[in-house]
Amino acid sequence: MMSNSTSLTVSYFILGAYLNIGYLRYLCFMITAFVYIVIVVANTSLIVVICVNRSLHEPMYLFLCSLFVNELYGSTGLFPFLLVQILSDIHTVSAPLCFLQIFCLHTYGGVEFSSLTVMSYDRYLAICYPLQYNTRMTYKKAVIFIILVWLYSFVKFMITLSLNIRLTLCGNTINGLYCSNYLVVKLACSDTQVNNIYGYFGTVLTILVPLFPILFSYMRILRVCFSGSKQTRQKALSTCTPHLVSLLNFSFGCGFEVLQSRFDMSGVPSVLRIILSLYFLIIQPLMNPVMYGLQMSKLRNICKHVLRYKLLAGRSNN
Repeated sequence: MMSNSTSLTVSYFILGAYLNIGYLRYLCFMITAFVYIVIVVANTSLIVVICVNRSLHEPMYLFLCSLFVNELYGSTGLFPFLLVQILSDIHTVSAPLCFLQIFCLHTYGGVEFSSLTVMSYDRYLAICYPLQYNTRMTYKKAVIFIILVWLYSFVKFMITLSLNIRLTLCGNTINGLYCSNYLVVKLACSDTQVNNIYGYFGTVLTILVPLFPILFSYMRILRVCFSGSKQTRQKALSTCTPHLVSLLNFSFGCGFEVLQSRFDMSGVPSVLRIILSLYFLIIQPLMNPVMYGLQMSKLRNICKHVLRYKLLAGRSNN
């Protein structure tokens, strides 16, 4: 292992959070592979359904499609890497691959929060201004919002990554299951003041800035719900519930990951730390397609129709 007191050019990193579980690793491999397959199938199916059905070419479903693409993007940044590491005896990763994973996972988080922000604004327009919704949120505007969400998240983190790559490192052991931005910064023996300042600034841009339009949107939605009809309340409940659950779930997972990377969590059992570090990268891509697919009536009905058609086609072929 490389020394932690001498500066060096790091060509690879050692992942120090993997436990020696013997033959149980094969069970972990199968469970992880199964979860990844479910995530890919569920999200891809809904992306295809939205793209193929012209009746779903509306702003709300375009935002959902972008969200499902992001779930695939984030999962692919983690799961193939995780599957390789589970079966490996030596848990190492090359420096370029490590920085690529950092970029994928952090931009995934940025796109997720920004997408949920835009979706909350979309719901605010749909519920508070139903008669003006089609002019305020057009197909073209929805596409522009989606492009801006992805560009904003990618450019913002490119600055963070460029600051990290220039650091001189005095070690190569990352205390995690996968590569994390701040865990790499903690290995630096050069000045990290700029990285820390921009890191906090980036966290504010990623989490706190989107929080204000979300709070504003839901305050206005609640106001309309309390003063509106029963039909308005039902519409708000059916469209806003999956969004709120998704937002709270992702915020919880990201919150723990930020706490774990920034503060000493040695008092928390290692198994619990491992589970919670993977929470936002596993539960969110699993939950979103299931929750939105079941809760959004139009999407649910089309999915039922497609499944029924495939079952009938399969029976007729037999």
